[in-house]
Amino acid sequence: MSTYSVINPWNNELLGEHSYADNTAIAEALATLRRGEDVQRTLSAHERSDVLRRLAALLKEQREELAALITAEIGKTISDSRVELDRAINTTIASAEEARQIAGEALDSDAYPPKRERIGVVVWRPLGTVLCITPFNFPLNIAMHKLGPAFAAGNAVMFKPGPQNTASAKRLVELCYEAGMPQETLQLCIPDVPAMAELVAHPQIKAINFTGGTAAARAIAAAAGFKKLLLELGGNDPLIIMPDADIDAAVASAINQRFATAGQRCTATKRVFVHSEVYTRFRDALVSKTLELSVGDPAMDDTFVGPVIHSHAADEISGRIDDALSRGALLACGNKREGNLLWPTVIEQVPDDATLVAEETFGPVLPLRKFDSLDEVVALVNASPYGLQAGVFTQNLSVIRRLFDELEVGLLATNDGPGFRAEHFPFGGVKDSGIGREGVKYAIREMSYQKTLVI
Repeated sequence: MSTYSVINPWNNELLGEHSYADNTAIAEALATLRRGEDVQRTLSAHERSDVLRRLAALLKEQREELAALITAEIGKTISDSRVELDRAINTTIASAEEARQIAGEALDSDAYPPKRERIGVVVWRPLGTVLCITPFNFPLNIAMHKLGPAFAAGNAVMFKPGPQNTASAKRLVELCYEAGMPQETLQLCIPDVPAMAELVAHPQIKAINFTGGTAAARAIAAAAGFKKLLLELGGNDPLIIMPDADIDAAVASAINQRFATAGQRCTATKRVFVHSEVYTRFRDALVSKTLELSVGDPAMDDTFVGPVIHSHAADEISGRIDDALSRGALLACGNKREGNLLWPTVIEQVPDDATLVAEETFGPVLPLRKFDSLDEVVALVNASPYGLQAGVFTQNLSVIRRLFDELEVGLLATNDGPGFRAEHFPFGGVKDSGIGREGVKYAIREMSYQKTLVI
């Protein structure tokens, strides 16, 4: 049986040694979930809702404990971890509310000839067993964006978190059980890569809800066969600053949505396009505010930027910065490293084909690019294989409408950054950023199927 270690990325402390689930453990979990499908049929919508409400209350009670676990496991600052818990609580409450509101429709067969005098009653039904796969960066909120809607819809759930999140995932599952979620309806399982491929292909798994990288998603899709797939993948998310922008607000947004979580967010501002009329003003304000950020121990309340997840990630980010600088980019600030800690970096004049901007860079580095026309921005944004979210700062409605119509993204946030997310809004992208939509109501539908009764 293969094993893995969980290491604190800030101080390299060993947090635990664990064994991957082998085929026997996976088979036992699947057998339990098969019984869980039957258990779910006995639960009413209001009972599932009540379980989720109790879970939200428990998450609130355990907020500090869970936030500390997240900070230790992944190096997220304690302030960010607390915000994540608040969002996870909201997601759980939203799931409880939507469990009571899963609505179908009635259709009149006589809308088209011939006259048949029938009514079609269309309802949503659970798929059965759903596999939910979560990434390291938001171990509880993304988990609840999957577990909450899956349970609310009436499914049994196989929960596969990132190995780094073993302790927080186990604690979350314990709280689910304490809230009254039957153990047969939720099982935690962390297989190694070969066993994971077999699990993905297993006929009992009827849907896969995955958040992570595009390469892993392609492997999942290739192995899954005829299953429903909800894939929330990466992004190369742009922030566009127009001449009439509120510069102070735009700078605050760029900093919060790029340097928080050490830049390790799929919706983080990855590229900033700044109109030439306000470029110097924006850059100077951004650099000034960036230099004021507190960098260091993520357990400290005033730390804004903590470490990235591991040394491999730090190596990759540093390598991309060095590559851009070797090709003529200019460093405005940052590019300092101590272990897994990378200082927030602002960089200018990066070639458009440099890896730093051509691919998703998961770290605290913010490339600035000057532009003169919307045609230029739209072409550059749409040239990316990703299409998750975008943000624009402007007061011009015609600019907003044009960008909304022409940018190939799942969401455009006005006078905000691409990291905007509300738990009940649809969330997802186009192209290599995935298929399907999260957001509690929408995720419930993704993990259900429609069934029609004709009477």
